Amino acid sequence: MIHLDADDIAALLPPAGAAAALAGALRAGLDPEQCPARSNVPVPAGELLIMPAASTTYAGVKIAGVAPANPGRGLPRITGSYLLLDGPTLLPLAVLDAAALTTVRTAAVSALAIEALAEPDATRLVLFGAGPQAYAHLESALNTRDLTHVVVVSRTGEAAERLVTYAHELGLEARTGEPSDVSSADLVICCTTAREPLFDGRRIPAHATVVAVGSHQPAVREADSELVRRSSLWVEARTAALREAGDLLIPLAEGVIGEAHITGTLSDLVRDGVRPPGDRPRFFKSVGMAWEDLAVAGAVHERWPVGPRAT
Repeated sequence: MIHLDADDIAALLPPAGAAAALAGALRAGLDPEQCPARSNVPVPAGELLIMPAASTTYAGVKIAGVAPANPGRGLPRITGSYLLLDGPTLLPLAVLDAAALTTVRTAAVSALAIEALAEPDATRLVLFGAGPQAYAHLESALNTRDLTHVVVVSRTGEAAERLVTYAHELGLEARTGEPSDVSSADLVICCTTAREPLFDGRRIPAHATVVAVGSHQPAVREADSELVRRSSLWVEARTAALREAGDLLIPLAEGVIGEAHITGTLSDLVRDGVRPPGDRPRFFKSVGMAWEDLAVAGAVHERWPVGPRAT
């Protein structure tokens, strides 16, 4: 059995390759609405997430641990493994690091959304968060738009400064900032563990795109109801969003929006080429889905060379 760690995944599949794998799955006819639901199992340290998926080529299941206390111990908040199986026989093929896989596939989903939704001349990014997802999303955003300015907003000052330094190394003008900086943003990306809205949705310019990936919990959100009300709303799948996305479910419960407010899905954007309305902000809410893990894990496996480690 092949064992692939974070370095292996990064070396084998660049961000553009991960996005291409997801787009390829959608264009081949995959229907995210039919994807099995995530199972959430409470445990003393946090929760276990169990995410199975299958295609004719591969099957797989991710068992990820979410341990909120781990960062205080100097350990990653997300842990676990992904078991990739051969589709026709269900024989095991590889085990991948679940945290690394999650980071790669989440940023790849966002890259597809940004490519379809963000203005072609978007140059100013406000990035909420300074963890692994923030680094991955910065790279994905740079792969899709010619960014020139980045503002990092994080409750952890040292982590924000490190991300600013990294952005400088990429040739960007970068600084730490405040939530009010969204007023001058072309693109806003939220990848945090926040449980309440990060900024005032009234401040988002009408031309801007907001991507939120930080939560899959119905009572947790990064964007407020006003932003959701104002925006054209895009999701990975309606079924998953209406089951898990607090950014939508809270405004729905408040009566601010109805289910019909969801403008479209990632499939509409990628496979069908649907274009968003240009007279309002565009908001993409991602909860993460098992088909995405499978598509990216399969792409990683296909790039793995035959050799001594593949035993």
